[in-house]
Amino acid sequence: MPILEVHNIEKHFGDTRVLEDISFDLEQGQALAIIGSSGSGKTTLLRCLNFLETPNQGRIAVNGEVIFDAEDPATQKESEVRKKRLHFGLVFQSFNLFPQYTALKNVTLAKELLAQEQPDYKSRKKEILAEIEAEGRELLAKMGLADRAGHYPHQLSGGQQQRVAIARALALHPDILCFDEPTSALDPELTGEVLKVIRGLAEQKTTMIIVTHEMAFARDVADQVIFMDGGVIVEQGDARQVIENPQQERTRQFLSRYSEN
Repeated sequence: MPILEVHNIEKHFGDTRVLEDISFDLEQGQALAIIGSSGSGKTTLLRCLNFLETPNQGRIAVNGEVIFDAEDPATQKESEVRKKRLHFGLVFQSFNLFPQYTALKNVTLAKELLAQEQPDYKSRKKEILAEIEAEGRELLAKMGLADRAGHYPHQLSGGQQQRVAIARALALHPDILCFDEPTSALDPELTGEVLKVIRGLAEQKTTMIIVTHEMAFARDVADQVIFMDGGVIVEQGDARQVIENPQQERTRQFLSRYSEN
């Protein structure tokens, strides 16, 4: 059974159809790359998966459980949105770190807030917070940032900030880790360090969806690729097959623009 099933998702803003009939499955441990021109609907799709936007049509299931069905109001309760978001960790383009907090606090904050809802939080507060901090430090070390735990965002490079953002997304142990063009806000010399981290996560079989313009990276790291254009999926399949031997003319035209650069 796929870990993620997306069926017939549509999203409209007024008369503008941003997503139309989007369907795909994702297996546990796979990396899916979503490619396409700006405005093709890639980011809106991620926002629908994270319930930052509500689809107008369609169904989303995680681990066989339907968490959204446009035909079922019970799956659309606002009170359930936060719980549903826990399935997906989202790494934004522009880091979105809290400037007033250290790298470590940025990583641990969400988990600390969730911990306060535990029945035994008051009696075990010191122990629980110590466990969360230890895990946060471990995640930062995994990102190569063990010596930056006490630094604030303005004291970190763009690549370091994005690695903190990745650690923050991992801290809540999401079923699926989503990246929205994670290198687009970085200078070229910093892009490699973030891609190296994502490559490492793929090698560890972290289930991921990566919106990216890095074609070589998508070809070499992703298991599957989806090419979107005009809010629809034009082509999807094995990453190397789609990027090296696309079957659709629109896909070929898109990829040829990158090969010319």
